[in-house]
Amino acid sequence: MDIIYQEERRIFHLYNDEISYLMMVLPNGHLGQLYFGKRIGVEKDYSYLLEMMPRAMSSYVFDDEKMFSLAHVRQEYGVYGSTDFRSPAIEILQGNGSRISDFRFQDFSITHGKPELSGLPATYTEAPEEGMTLTVFLEDEVTHIRLELLYTIFETGALARSAKIVNDGEGPVHLLTAMSLCMDLPDSDYEWVQLSGAWARERHVKVRKLEQGIQAVDSMRGHSSHEHNPFIALKRPAADEFQGEAIGFSLVYSGNFLAQAQVDTHDTTRILMGIHPSWFDWKLDAGESFQTPEAVMVYSTEGLNGMSRIFHKLYGKRLARGYWRDRARPVLLNNWEATYFDFTKERLIEIAKKAKECGVELFVLDDGWFGQRGHERAGLGDWVANPERLADGIEGLAEEIEGLGMQFGLWFEPEMVNKDSDLYREHPDWIIETPERHSSHGRFQYVLDFSRKEVVDKIYEMMEKILGGAKVSYVKWDMNRSITECYSSALPADRQGEVFHRYILGVYDLYDRLTSRFPKVLFESCASGGGRFDPGILYYAPQGWASDDSDAVERLKIQYGTSFCYPVSSIGSHVSMAPNHQVYRNTPLHTRANVAYFGTFGYELDLNKLSDREQEQVKEQIRFMKKYREVLQFGDFYRLKSPFDGNVTAWMVVNEKRTLALVGWYRVLCGVNMPFTRIKLQGLKDEYRYEIAGREGWYFGNELMNLGLITTDYASGEGAEGELYKGDFDSGIFVLAAKGMEQ
Repeated sequence: MDIIYQEERRIFHLYNDEISYLMMVLPNGHLGQLYFGKRIGVEKDYSYLLEMMPRAMSSYVFDDEKMFSLAHVRQEYGVYGSTDFRSPAIEILQGNGSRISDFRFQDFSITHGKPELSGLPATYTEAPEEGMTLTVFLEDEVTHIRLELLYTIFETGALARSAKIVNDGEGPVHLLTAMSLCMDLPDSDYEWVQLSGAWARERHVKVRKLEQGIQAVDSMRGHSSHEHNPFIALKRPAADEFQGEAIGFSLVYSGNFLAQAQVDTHDTTRILMGIHPSWFDWKLDAGESFQTPEAVMVYSTEGLNGMSRIFHKLYGKRLARGYWRDRARPVLLNNWEATYFDFTKERLIEIAKKAKECGVELFVLDDGWFGQRGHERAGLGDWVANPERLADGIEGLAEEIEGLGMQFGLWFEPEMVNKDSDLYREHPDWIIETPERHSSHGRFQYVLDFSRKEVVDKIYEMMEKILGGAKVSYVKWDMNRSITECYSSALPADRQGEVFHRYILGVYDLYDRLTSRFPKVLFESCASGGGRFDPGILYYAPQGWASDDSDAVERLKIQYGTSFCYPVSSIGSHVSMAPNHQVYRNTPLHTRANVAYFGTFGYELDLNKLSDREQEQVKEQIRFMKKYREVLQFGDFYRLKSPFDGNVTAWMVVNEKRTLALVGWYRVLCGVNMPFTRIKLQGLKDEYRYEIAGREGWYFGNELMNLGLITTDYASGEGAEGELYKGDFDSGIFVLAAKGMEQ
């Protein structure tokens, strides 16, 4: 791994064993893109990759020639208006009304490791040899605004990028667009992959051909949203899960975002990713700077699975942080779907005792414990235990749960307030609302103005008191509505375009303060399920509730899509009641567990309401999860069969030594007299001899990967006794262990 600068050619080459990234200083001093892809040789003049030619109706930079036009040159951080007519990476409104900028190369620095981004989540290195960072300094000589482009190359096929804009001029300017990443590709022969959906069906995989014009996903909701995830991928048409070129783009940010591909009529593709420029207007006074969020690019020649495994390793080990990053997560039980708001302390203890008996390690009290929170119209913002429900407060309940031999967890929704609350009555101006305009509600709640430090301070004070005074080991941090009527009464008119971003910075600040104060507390993010399941939050909370939809069949698509970018250890997944509370589907208890195993694993029900036989099943499920959770949560994950392509879904995890693997197989509807079926496995050692629990004999690794694991339904619709497959919504877990080798 290294970064070199060929001074005579003014070419930068960032490379490791997997990838190369080449840039050069263009004839006009701007920074141009030459290549991003599989590792190529270092000692070579690649300036020929800068292709120029005269084109009709083009405008040209230099007076004495008709060759160099920014409209047809691939760039690192494109600026609209000076011969480039594509969407820009940066746009600055200056005092004279102009929006033209001209950032020319000044200098660069190369350092080992990776710098932090002040106030923002970002990937990191723990040792200098894990990464190298290039900072390229450019300046606009008229406005004296400095542009710093940061590139960190890791040991894997990942590259992190961001930009810092510094106003070294004498007066204020307005930053209207500041993307984290601008990437110009030489062709458009790609398929576009996005993760989209809505509440309770988040991160479904959508694929379409990249065409001339603009394709984009975004959020203008104040959070990354259920609708679109801040992730896209481009893959070659012939690429699949295991072979071919794939490039992934991911934004480490939790607010309004834009991810866009613009294909011009000469088939050059420009990728932009960063804060959504709509409703963004950051006033940059003289001497001030603005740091964009980080974007991560991943390149793989091993298809979409190869791309995903790079993201998993980077985000699982060098984005997630802290005490819980590398620790297996406790099996939990959450009381929400068991009781909703209707609970007493005695009822909670009754549920917790049965959970302990079954092997649960963490009991979580969800919504309804604070203020006058007997329903969704009151109490939010008053983070004090309701003595009518919990006479001994959170301290007393936590003590009793700990006395049962379990840890105790607690639900908060710190960013919201009900108008029927003491906090709102004391500070009605603390919500986000526009003067003289109607204020919309979501679930009868309003968004606190986290762009204001005093608001964040107050919420921190209440949460710190609860967490510091009781034995709380886990926090579920919820966020149940989007931002409307975006306006802060604490900011002047010319800074209202800063509110969305300042809000997210306030969220990050509260997360940072709480996780620093309570480093051993396990934080799980939640936003009505998956409304803010993004890399920015993963930096503070190593796991997130993937969706409010806990139905096992629906979760196949949700968790499959989530795995395109996010590690299994980050995916909150629970076993809930049947019929399911979201879709009213009856699925077998074993299938609900078989899906939830590939995540953090827990229960969302009252185990007392299960039959004795079902309770024994739960005990066995928990024993199984405890035995295999290290590989389930931290092993290499492979998608084998897509729920978007047929009736059967399959995926698997393999441990680092390749001596232990678990394969999940799921069938939605039962067929009659079906064909013979096999699934080709991945990630095994060719020469290892694997035994499969419950089956006779052994199998070579290359046998299972090339011939496949037999999954035929031998009953052929006749309901044979003892067979694995017994009807609709069925599933199985295959445990593979290498003979004679330590697991």
